[in-house]
Amino acid sequence: MHPIFKIKGLKYIKLLGLGLLFLTFIAAGDLPQVEKLHSLKVISFYSAKNDLAHISFVKEANEWFTTCSEELGFSYETTDNWENLNAEFLSNYQVVIFLDTRPEEPKQRVAFENYMKNGGGWLGFHFAAFALTPSSYPNDWNWYQNDFLGCGAYKSNTWRPTSALLKVENRTHPITLQLPERITSSPNEWYQWEKDLRENPEIEILLSIDPLSFPLGTGPKPHEIWHSGYYPVVWTHKKYKMVYFNMGHNDIAYENGSNKELSFTFKNNDQNKLIIEALKWVGN
Repeated sequence: MHPIFKIKGLKYIKLLGLGLLFLTFIAAGDLPQVEKLHSLKVISFYSAKNDLAHISFVKEANEWFTTCSEELGFSYETTDNWENLNAEFLSNYQVVIFLDTRPEEPKQRVAFENYMKNGGGWLGFHFAAFALTPSSYPNDWNWYQNDFLGCGAYKSNTWRPTSALLKVENRTHPITLQLPERITSSPNEWYQWEKDLRENPEIEILLSIDPLSFPLGTGPKPHEIWHSGYYPVVWTHKKYKMVYFNMGHNDIAYENGSNKELSFTFKNNDQNKLIIEALKWVGN
């Protein structure tokens, strides 16, 4: 709970001091952030049909965002009906989240593009940026992959899901201000992309894999273990209110057939803080 809401339990002399502080906050313009968060309406789209690791993440994410909404006062709703991705439905929300996939129908894609171009907010996780031809999610949406995300097609990934040391590339951005220079992520399957985001002036990389993480991944295939290179994992596009997170793949015990969940994405304070600050920023 915000400190302002605890005034009733304080003595009179403290009340007077807090009253002056309250007026100072108003003058400084800090309180509107709290008010905007309390009026924020968020909708999450997901599929949760294929990879057990992604299904585990979606379930965890919906539970975590619901808890956060109750604590911070914003509205959080979910849907697996992508037909809801239309102008009328989206007009009710300030932020859209793609938890594990993307829209495939042309009319849904047009509705989302228009939503973003008209000031909507977006958070995307992990598989929401996956595109590979040939696959069930081909690289056939030029605006989304090449302009909006800027990364182009999926190229490769690490395996197994492992934690990584992440370097905060920009500590002056509103969503990274409270982070240290480096944070340790939850276990994740990390993606490599077709395009080098450092060459795109419209893209602002916020976090990347720190070289101290190498070798990253355990294999068993040699190409699933990264030994060098530059890999952005959180970024935004300067023309849009959006943040993409490469996180979103929980570790699952596939090998022994138990399919037990071995890791969780949201059991990480620094990473959670980053996501909440991103939600506030895109929803502002």
